Amino acid sequence: MFGEKIISWYLTNKRDLPWRNTHNPYFIWLSEIILQQTRVSQGLPYYEKFVEKYPTIEDLANAEEEEVLRLWQGLGYYSRGRNLHKTSIFIQNELNGKFPESFKELQKLKGVGKYTAAAIASFAYNETVPAIDGNALRVISRYFEIFEPIDNIKTQNRIFDTSLGLIPKNQAGLYNQAVMELGATICLPKKTQCNNCPVRLECLAFTNKTVEQIPIKEKKIKVTERTLDYIIIEFEDRYWLKKRGEKDIWANMYDFFLDEGNIQNFLEKHQIKDFKLKTHQPFQHLLTHQKLIVNFTMIQCSEQPTIEGGEFYELETIKNLPKPKIIADFFEKTI
Repeated sequence: MFGEKIISWYLTNKRDLPWRNTHNPYFIWLSEIILQQTRVSQGLPYYEKFVEKYPTIEDLANAEEEEVLRLWQGLGYYSRGRNLHKTSIFIQNELNGKFPESFKELQKLKGVGKYTAAAIASFAYNETVPAIDGNALRVISRYFEIFEPIDNIKTQNRIFDTSLGLIPKNQAGLYNQAVMELGATICLPKKTQCNNCPVRLECLAFTNKTVEQIPIKEKKIKVTERTLDYIIIEFEDRYWLKKRGEKDIWANMYDFFLDEGNIQNFLEKHQIKDFKLKTHQPFQHLLTHQKLIVNFTMIQCSEQPTIEGGEFYELETIKNLPKPKIIADFFEKTI
């Protein structure tokens, strides 16, 4: 009953999104990776850019990582972009360009967890497996009035097992899309639109007026504050940038010199004598687990200094380098 009702509702009310009009596992995988931790409105333009530039898994696998990260710029969670590229290379070289066709095998791919594997398996191959994302956790926990925390693995497994019995025969793809659409447009975290819900009369949380209490989470994200002091070195309209390493945030992206001491020490160490100094207003940048306070100090040099670890680039070249959003925004707003 639940499955049939929400599928009927979905077919009438669904948003027209490009990845819903295909059974191509490559396009579905691409959309799912892009939409992890990302709103549809933000992810859609990126999906369209990736499909246009890399219409096949082979095209993506043959691309340079820097090119992929540049296209990903602004989406955040850059490890997704790196894993996307690495997985495309693995599929192309090790699996002869063919996606795994089962929920079990899909989970072996780098960057593909239980939910993403279920989404691809059900949307592309119609395998009977529930795709339990945040929307599905919210919908099912409210429908059955589950007061156990949804960020607990036991609760997630319970909802997975319960959902398995709700999928109408041979309609796994439609069912999963319907549940997620319901959570994204009706069964919202706040300001729910219960009066428009096709299953509200059977929903225990609606009946018992506990919608606002569910879902429950036991873990709160701890946000730490971190200060970054950047020095921007400019010489004859060229700017010094370095490529970050594999660890820490923004791996393999380009940013400015990160000052670990003070500006006077930097000037003396690199023998910079004839210069103009300009301090900019601090930027704030919020990540999931970090609040960044970013300070920028610009040094305009009359002679080109020698600074190890990076090099000077012209603005036209910088446009095509993958950069963290905070660096891209600085160029756009300040330089």
